[in-house]
Amino acid sequence: MPKPSPFAAAPRRWRPSLLLIVSALVHGAALLGWLLAPAQWAWALGALVLNHAVLTATGLWPRSQGLGPNVTRLPEASAARGELALTIDDGPDPAVTPAVLDLLRAHGVRATFFVIAERAEAHPALVRRLLAEGHAVENHSHRHRHTFSLQGPAGFAREIEAAQAVLTRLTGCRPTCFRAPAGLRNPFLDPVLHRLGLHLVSWTRRGYDTRERDPAKVLARLTRGLRPGDILLLHDGHGAVTATGQPVILEVLPALLEQCRRAGWRWVTLAEALPTPVAAVSLATVPLAS
Repeated sequence: MPKPSPFAAAPRRWRPSLLLIVSALVHGAALLGWLLAPAQWAWALGALVLNHAVLTATGLWPRSQGLGPNVTRLPEASAARGELALTIDDGPDPAVTPAVLDLLRAHGVRATFFVIAERAEAHPALVRRLLAEGHAVENHSHRHRHTFSLQGPAGFAREIEAAQAVLTRLTGCRPTCFRAPAGLRNPFLDPVLHRLGLHLVSWTRRGYDTRERDPAKVLARLTRGLRPGDILLLHDGHGAVTATGQPVILEVLPALLEQCRRAGWRWVTLAEALPTPVAAVSLATVPLAS
């Protein structure tokens, strides 16, 4: 039987990953073992601790698939066409984003901006410019809290739905992709994303430009082994600056875009490359509260 594509439209019913199914079985077995043999409680506790350690480690690995579907590369059809996706996080920032947009326009490149909804609401003119120049705007949470991955289902729903409402109102288009702050998550996130019709998207390669101040090192991380189908991550918000005070992304982008142009590759937005989840189609006509 052929392996299902990770890019197929989401099933109408949420299905837990294999790791979550195994975790549920471990919890059930531990409870049953404790009820039948209370003296062996240490074994039951040890199994639960080990299971939670695995779940935590999986949630701390941004590119993992263990907690649910996670887009780390473009579909094979996009790769075959020589396409890549440039994703830019944590904006919009009025001190950086306009210069990023100038560079992208000069090179004829469209990118996907994972914006923080609270920042987007504070700078609607920048959001309008993003759209006017052909870029995609996607959901990177409402406030980008450092404690995002510690929330439960209700907390995830509030944060993501608030961002969806803001971004839909600002852009007139409901986002179909979500990136967790820092890429961190827990087992409660996937059911919420499924219900809201959102792809979880991480990346293929990142430059660590939020802490690396040397543009050459950031560029090397992004381009080492680079190939069509890759999803690249940079930041126009919370980014590092060079020794001369220039945002690192502004030093990296020209060389990155020129190298890919010489290779004959083409940049696409995630909205162009990924299918629309079934749940998103079913919700497309449902108005969101502002």
